[in-house]
Amino acid sequence: MPALRYLDWFLFSLSRAFCSPLAIFIQIQGCVICLALAIGWAFAAFVRNREIKRMKNSMRAGNSFAFLFHDITELEHSNQVNLPRVTVVMPLKGFGEHNLHNWRSQITSLYGGPLEFLFVVESTEDPAYHAISRLVTEFKDDVDARVIVAGLSTTCSQKIHNQLFGVEKMHKDSKYVLFLDDDVRLHPGSIGALTAEMEKTPEIFIQTGYPLDLPSGSLGSYCIYEYHMPCSMGFATGGKTFFLWGGCMMMHADDFRYDRYGVVSGLRDGGYSDDMTFAAIAGAHKRLITSPPVAVFPHPLASDLSFSRYWNYLRKQTFVLESYTTKVNWIMNRALFSSHCYLSWGFVAPYLMAMTHVAAALRIYIRGYAHEETIFVSNGLLLVTGLAVCTFIELFSMWNLTRIEVQLCNMLSPEAPQLSLATYNWVLVFIAMLVDNFLYPISAFRSHFSQSINWSGIRYHLKNGKIYKIERSKGKGPIYTDLGGKHLYGKKGAPPKTSFLGSLVKSLAQWRQPKKFDG
Repeated sequence: MPALRYLDWFLFSLSRAFCSPLAIFIQIQGCVICLALAIGWAFAAFVRNREIKRMKNSMRAGNSFAFLFHDITELEHSNQVNLPRVTVVMPLKGFGEHNLHNWRSQITSLYGGPLEFLFVVESTEDPAYHAISRLVTEFKDDVDARVIVAGLSTTCSQKIHNQLFGVEKMHKDSKYVLFLDDDVRLHPGSIGALTAEMEKTPEIFIQTGYPLDLPSGSLGSYCIYEYHMPCSMGFATGGKTFFLWGGCMMMHADDFRYDRYGVVSGLRDGGYSDDMTFAAIAGAHKRLITSPPVAVFPHPLASDLSFSRYWNYLRKQTFVLESYTTKVNWIMNRALFSSHCYLSWGFVAPYLMAMTHVAAALRIYIRGYAHEETIFVSNGLLLVTGLAVCTFIELFSMWNLTRIEVQLCNMLSPEAPQLSLATYNWVLVFIAMLVDNFLYPISAFRSHFSQSINWSGIRYHLKNGKIYKIERSKGKGPIYTDLGGKHLYGKKGAPPKTSFLGSLVKSLAQWRQPKKFDG
């Protein structure tokens, strides 16, 4: 009994403290953050839904190819024959359960102009090399695609090294280069839509898009989904944006041929993050970044995405803010660092206070305390009620945006298996919101003080925002990447004798091994 009495005293003291002016401000601030996110997602939903309505109107007018062009006359030969040449450069690392589907969606594009695909690996030992080589062989009579070996990076991240190597090998007549990550699932008309915007607005420096995460069911996968959702509103403008996603970036090929604005040297000389470097260059030179409303891509997450792999991914995302190219870029990164950390814990704190208020109210109900002794708890419950209402509005807005993006993706890829919102667990979404926002500042501070990161088995060290040291220790780091569950290491020598399907089944079997393999 004394222990329970002490617990009651502790809960009531906390509940009373959480009714102070400062605590009330923090709880109201949490409500404001929820409502701000809800408004942002509502605007993003409006932009995406407007595109859905345009496609439906076009279909009602008799255009059954509205998922490619709003104006069916664009499909006429006289228009298609004049389309510019595009080179798609895709840096590869490892092979996982969704890569085959993603790669097929990319090379089977319905773009009508000259198109080449350059799949870039660091070595023939990479499991991706044999997997993509077989796929390229399968489509050799229909698609202009090559697999090229870039070798190991020495002055920048391996991904950037592969991208720049691919740019060096692109066709001399290519007008645009499209950088894609290997976890991007394109729609049949994606390349055509991006190219059309570039042709219509030549002053565009970069066109980008954003992924729609498809959680696999684990808490880690929902944390990834929740982490990406606030950023999605910055990509759903239907035009100009300040945001950039490295998974999809279309640029002018001549910018790389002539190193305009330092796009090549900025990446090559110590570059860690491609999108952050390009965004800094665009800001410094007042260049235009746009994101068309159709540039939203399904992003299936690994079926066994563990919490530890989510943490590694979060570490890489916060580490990006430690890289920079100029003093202004450094200041902006520090501002992002500070504001994100403040808002993350500012979002979580009200829920911790709400739990205290609710626990205190339950103790009052169970123990039957007099009302006059616990009047402060009633005030706390009013704050809890307000937070609950704001949370519901926020989750509804997130659900609505996800629903519309699922519908848009289904319309843009009518031949693909249809996505469904029914697979989303919204209780886990709410838990992921709390977990992710609680862990973000911890990850950010760790990144700031460590100044090094393990990315796909390679450890990069930064100094003054640039990579100055690269360490490779094959077999001693994680053997899986974070989101796609891709196996990073293969065996040296000839391609495996088993069938492609057999290799995939074997990989799936390995993924079900104990979690000691999760890095």
